[in-house]
Amino acid sequence: MLKPLNGVSLTSKTLVTTHPRSTTVSSTRCSACRDSQSGNLEKRVVLKALTALIGLSGLNVQRCDAIDYGIDYKKELARRRRKIPEEEYTEGPDGLKYFDIVVGEGAVADVGERVAVHYDVKFRNVTFVTTRQGLGVTGGTPVGFNVGTVSGEPGSTLPGIDLGVRGMKVGGVRRLIVPPNLAFGKFGAGEIPPNATLNIDVELLSIKTSPFGFRVKLVEG
Repeated sequence: MLKPLNGVSLTSKTLVTTHPRSTTVSSTRCSACRDSQSGNLEKRVVLKALTALIGLSGLNVQRCDAIDYGIDYKKELARRRRKIPEEEYTEGPDGLKYFDIVVGEGAVADVGERVAVHYDVKFRNVTFVTTRQGLGVTGGTPVGFNVGTVSGEPGSTLPGIDLGVRGMKVGGVRRLIVPPNLAFGKFGAGEIPPNATLNIDVELLSIKTSPFGFRVKLVEG
């Protein structure tokens, strides 16, 4: 029997909490954005809110660039949300299928390394498990596990996630189609029924060396 993911509650609803971060906005003016003093104050407030929602801190931008950046973010969000035809997925081991929504640019995850990830587990378009709930520097508590560890052992995770993260680069986002034998099998878990094929989005945040515990809280920089 595959154990539920350690320390992660099962829920029938998605709860994603966004915590704005402090931002630094350049005071440089551009001719297209000159306005009254009160108008400029409103623009600064809106820009700070925008950059906080995007999740960037210490961002130095001119006010004229804010609209373009917002459009880029919406395009990225739409790309992550789009429905991907199954024929576009790559076949993996043991029935796993994966599609790289975002290809990272950092180190590559491999067996024997400890990684920290965010993931969202969905069944029939309903999110049942997410690491993005609650507090944390990335809007939740990233989960750390040792790649290649047998399911149920200390430092392990769901087999489908373990296999799915291999070959990913830090900063990457991968969508997985996980068959029951790599998920919760014939027993199910919580509101996830037996023999359920899951859709899991995995974001590789970091590769760590600490062997302790199931969870890793990240403070990057």
